[in-house]
Amino acid sequence: MKLSNEAIAGAGAGVVTSILVCPLDVVKMRLQSQINNTKFPGISKTLKGILREEGIKGWYKGLGPTLFGYFPTWAIYFYVYNKIKRKIIEYTPITNPLWLIRTRIMIQSKNSTYQYRNALDGFRQVYISEGIFGYFKGLIPSLFGVFHVAIQFPLYEFLKWNLQEREPNKQLYDRDIILASVFSKIAASSITYPHEVIRTRLQNQTAKPYKYTGIFQALKLIFAEEKIYGLYKGYSTNVVRVVPSAAITLWTYEQLIKYLSTRIFQALKLIFVEEKIYGLYKGYSTNVVRVVPSAAITLWTYEQLIKYLSTRET
Repeated sequence: MKLSNEAIAGAGAGVVTSILVCPLDVVKMRLQSQINNTKFPGISKTLKGILREEGIKGWYKGLGPTLFGYFPTWAIYFYVYNKIKRKIIEYTPITNPLWLIRTRIMIQSKNSTYQYRNALDGFRQVYISEGIFGYFKGLIPSLFGVFHVAIQFPLYEFLKWNLQEREPNKQLYDRDIILASVFSKIAASSITYPHEVIRTRLQNQTAKPYKYTGIFQALKLIFAEEKIYGLYKGYSTNVVRVVPSAAITLWTYEQLIKYLSTRIFQALKLIFVEEKIYGLYKGYSTNVVRVVPSAAITLWTYEQLIKYLSTRET
């Protein structure tokens, strides 16, 4: 299958964003997982506490699974969005194990019932203690995340279209991309956020009997115990995260799409498709035969001239 520009740009945008906002992801996960508000009181204090107790590495817990998860996820999101007839829901189960391990690593502390040394160790321990089905905890709430995408992208395009004054060929400025991405992301997050809290609670359960047995039972229990606030724990952190995240992701995507559409890259891709890597290195042996004596002559001449000019000065 030919890899589309949308998939390449989407994957690149996702990787850049993941690295930049990982610390906020860690904070959000920890806020979502706590039932009371004593340990993690807010964004800045949580960031400082993690830095103090775990060092800078604590801010980047789960980055490995995040990168491996977002690389295909954003590639699929943007590819599917531009090829609307395909369904994103088919791909969600593939990456759920990565999100499960990512969630647990980000939440993990010295008091956790599990201790994962790294992502691979996490996969191993989940399989041993919970079996193959353990990888798919929180899958149903994850599927509700499709509605997030269904809200965000059409709204983004609608806002972008209006900012272009309804002229598709009109130049779109950076500020327009940022405005459209920020507002569309905040709107989608506000509507669908409770599914993230439920998913985190379900994924972080390792010891039976489980407190949360399903999505609707979890929804009712969280609401009964913690009211509406419980369903929006970590929301402020999420907003702080998604504003730069959405702007970075979609701006990077638009820039990469613009770059990937240039003649140079199209020519590069066409040569690679038709002639493989060898096509990009045609004439290489001739070039080596040329540059070796050329470099030798150039540098030898340079040294002789330096020597000659030095002797004349003395």
